[in-house]
Amino acid sequence: MAQLMNRPVLVFLMTLVALLVASQAGAMLRRERGAMEAEEREDFGVILAAALTLLGLIIGFTFSMAITRYDLRKNYEEAEANAIGTEYVRADLLPAANAVKVRSMLKSYLDQRVLFYQTRDSEELWRVNATTEQLQAQLWDQVKTSAETNLSAVNALTVSGMNDVLNSQGYTQAAWWNRIPVAAWELMWAIAACCNFMIGFYVRPADRRWIRLVVMPLIVSISFMLIADIDSPRAGIIRVQPQNLVSLAQSLK
Repeated sequence: MAQLMNRPVLVFLMTLVALLVASQAGAMLRRERGAMEAEEREDFGVILAAALTLLGLIIGFTFSMAITRYDLRKNYEEAEANAIGTEYVRADLLPAANAVKVRSMLKSYLDQRVLFYQTRDSEELWRVNATTEQLQAQLWDQVKTSAETNLSAVNALTVSGMNDVLNSQGYTQAAWWNRIPVAAWELMWAIAACCNFMIGFYVRPADRRWIRLVVMPLIVSISFMLIADIDSPRAGIIRVQPQNLVSLAQSLK
């Protein structure tokens, strides 16, 4: 299920097919049962309106969840760029030999962070994460060695800056793992299927044109695809672009 959420187009197709089947099933049951009486139809219309309202609220709530997570990923990208840029400047406070090594490794580290946002290949992502971990260990060793050699407020400042660099990467990774729960998707699909079944059952046989049973599944499927696209940090069309990291990399070069 989690892998399905990384394929917005597949979410659209599966949702559209499922909702079309649900609406047609309602229409078939309506034909077998016969016409509803006026009072029965009025009561059923109230239930259908309430169900559609609930579906709209849940879709809106889930869309808000996706937007919040997207904004969080953008904020952490900016925070990463700020942390790396600040530590690059603070490297001047280190001894000359350490400063040169830290700056060189920070440039390499920055390139890996840009690749983390841009790549879609799983194997390349694995290599990026492995290289990032190695660079983090090497960067920390450099500032730790300098701090152990000379315990001063200046060295403490560089250690604090490096700590921010490492923490910002962890916050970013956590934000990319933070996705809409599968239970929320299952609830939306269940309510959407029930609503489309009720629409198929509610439409009069004389008025049952194809457009009446297709419009609602199509609209809901597009909504689901948009939510899945925004919620997918790497597979969707709408993705966080590392603008701040790229800008910092260009300025350092």
